[in-house]
Amino acid sequence: MRFSNHLIGLLNFATFLLSIPIIGGGIWLSSRANNTDCLKFLQWPLILIGVSIMVVSLAGFAGACYRNTFLMWFYLFVMFFIIAALIGFIIFAYAVTDKGSGRPVTNRAYLEYYLGDYSGWLEEHVAKDSNWRKIASCVRDSKVCQKMGTSVNGVPQTADMFYNKKLSSVQSGCCKPPTECGYTYVNETTWETGGGVTGTNPDCTLWNNDQRQLCYSCNSCKAGVLASLKKSWRKVSVINIIVLIILVIFYVIGCAAFRNNRRIDNDEPYGEARMTKSQPSAFQL
Repeated sequence: MRFSNHLIGLLNFATFLLSIPIIGGGIWLSSRANNTDCLKFLQWPLILIGVSIMVVSLAGFAGACYRNTFLMWFYLFVMFFIIAALIGFIIFAYAVTDKGSGRPVTNRAYLEYYLGDYSGWLEEHVAKDSNWRKIASCVRDSKVCQKMGTSVNGVPQTADMFYNKKLSSVQSGCCKPPTECGYTYVNETTWETGGGVTGTNPDCTLWNNDQRQLCYSCNSCKAGVLASLKKSWRKVSVINIIVLIILVIFYVIGCAAFRNNRRIDNDEPYGEARMTKSQPSAFQL
């Protein structure tokens, strides 16, 4: 009995520790939502799941320490639904970020992004006018475009230096015009038409050198935000999958240990049913 209680208590303490990376992932997504991703949605369910695991594991730990059957039942019952919620969260995160990726551009180190490569609920949610106005304002206020500016020994970077620079998806989509438009580089966020706009992409006419506008209204900017969201959510989902596997293993072991406790409380020898003990056969020797 003492071993089973110690095992359940240890598993609950380990489960408590597992809630920390889940909450940490939610906080990280929240920080990204305030800076580059600019979509405050997925972090709150994740933080809620992490806090729920933390609280329930503490209840299970207390139940194991004080042999409180109600708390142990509460732990096993609620943890089942928490695991189901975590599975649903992981499936949702992968489903809504299933499509879309950057396209390579000739003689460019960075990728470019097109809204047509994305589809589904997340694309519709981001591209919706009422939502995009808030997201675009968030991207602009994050000053992600201004952060592209670099210099070498006080000299601004040249066009060739810029073309060989790794840009984030948001920087590529929101802070410069698409390459196919034929704009001429002046600096990181200033481009001239030169001989005129050559591309048929609607974003070509939306580009504006005004630092408050740039390409924040472009479809490429929406695609860049979607690519950033996909990258962030996939990173968190990998951690969640690892935590989920460990959590399920702990839950199964905890169920077995709790069942063993019940058997000992009922005074049942291992492998013998309670009915057999309460009504022994008359032919037993």
